Amino acid sequence: MMRTRPLKVALLGCGVVGSEVARIMTTHADDLAARIGAPVELAGVAVRRPSKVREGIDPGLITTDATALVKRGDIDVVIEVIGGIEPARSLITAAFEHGASVVSANKALLAEDGATLYAAAEEHGKDLYFEAAVAGAIPLIRPLRESLAGDKVNRVLGIVNGTTNFILDKMDSSGAGYSEALDEATALGYAEADPTADVEGFDAAAKAAILAGIAFHTRVRLDDVYREGLTEVTASDIASARRMGCTVKLLAICERASDGKSVTARVHPAMIPLSHPLASVREAYNAVFVEAEAAGQLMFYGPGAGGSPTASAVLGDLVAVCRNKLAESTGPGESAYTQLPVSPMGDVVTRYHISLDVADKPGVLAQVATVFAEHGVSIDTVRQQGRQDGSGEASLVVVTHRAPDAALSGTVEALRKLDTVRGVASIMRVEGE
Repeated sequence: MMRTRPLKVALLGCGVVGSEVARIMTTHADDLAARIGAPVELAGVAVRRPSKVREGIDPGLITTDATALVKRGDIDVVIEVIGGIEPARSLITAAFEHGASVVSANKALLAEDGATLYAAAEEHGKDLYFEAAVAGAIPLIRPLRESLAGDKVNRVLGIVNGTTNFILDKMDSSGAGYSEALDEATALGYAEADPTADVEGFDAAAKAAILAGIAFHTRVRLDDVYREGLTEVTASDIASARRMGCTVKLLAICERASDGKSVTARVHPAMIPLSHPLASVREAYNAVFVEAEAAGQLMFYGPGAGGSPTASAVLGDLVAVCRNKLAESTGPGESAYTQLPVSPMGDVVTRYHISLDVADKPGVLAQVATVFAEHGVSIDTVRQQGRQDGSGEASLVVVTHRAPDAALSGTVEALRKLDTVRGVASIMRVEGE
């Protein structure tokens, strides 16, 4: 039997995502009520610019006082889509203190200080749900928190930023350089006016921290995630990958160490074989590959950003939180019982693709091979090609076997010191094998 008294919802933020959440709450009100077991009512919308016209939203609901809204006491659920660290953190903790559960899309805050939010939710017996914080509409957080709760996840490998995937896809499919591909992404609305958070890997790193924490039941913060962006990826790198039967993707990689005593989390461009499922993820789509002990290999794929996809994830959480409210229960909270340390990037075992500009004369390959041997790095393949431009230089491409990243980095630094090495044209990790 449906409860007639509505559950009241406060919405913090009414931008691209927030306005879509409000629209769906209004147009699908009957369906949401049927699924929850009670009607839901938008009780207030906190914004920074109240004069802006917001179609479909009662102007009487608009307020600039977000703090007063979350402290009203009659609010059942607060939806936070304003982003950033403050005032979002203070507003969320205030919501818990005044009796509301929270649905958030705030990846930056969860990665930076998720422990504080979890603790506040637990202290007050409320829910904290955040499916929309990672990979938009793709159901990912809930499968990791709930469906795989009885399994042991060993690895999470994913494309979790649509802007960077669009840029790399265009570079691969059209031969465009980074700047040209970024300009196209901006023109189509995939890239922000300031794309730094995306192209430098900050967005993906925040998502990697969240995924690693859930997958490995340990606390992983943004500062624990090794990060490289894609601004240094060149058309030559893309062409080299193609010659190897690979493509280049900006990957978020979270791994449990083979001995189970530590974890790693990292974001960087990498070459992956065309045979890998992630290689076929095109344009602005996201995909995450999960490897679990019992379940095996799972792949989650779909649109990773945008108003409607993200709103879909927010509303899925809203339904779950409201159901919990009616049942006088809460969903899963923080699971950090393993307390595993996060190893630095230097301890990660990986592979390198290294392109060198070298003197085109006998003995160079032997010198280069000696450097690799001195650092304990085994070479998988070597390709050398002379140039016809009269420069007296050649291109030397080396692909290594797996080795600690610190050893590989040390190898590159030693190579730079050789008189016969004119320059290191590119360095990229190889993944997915």
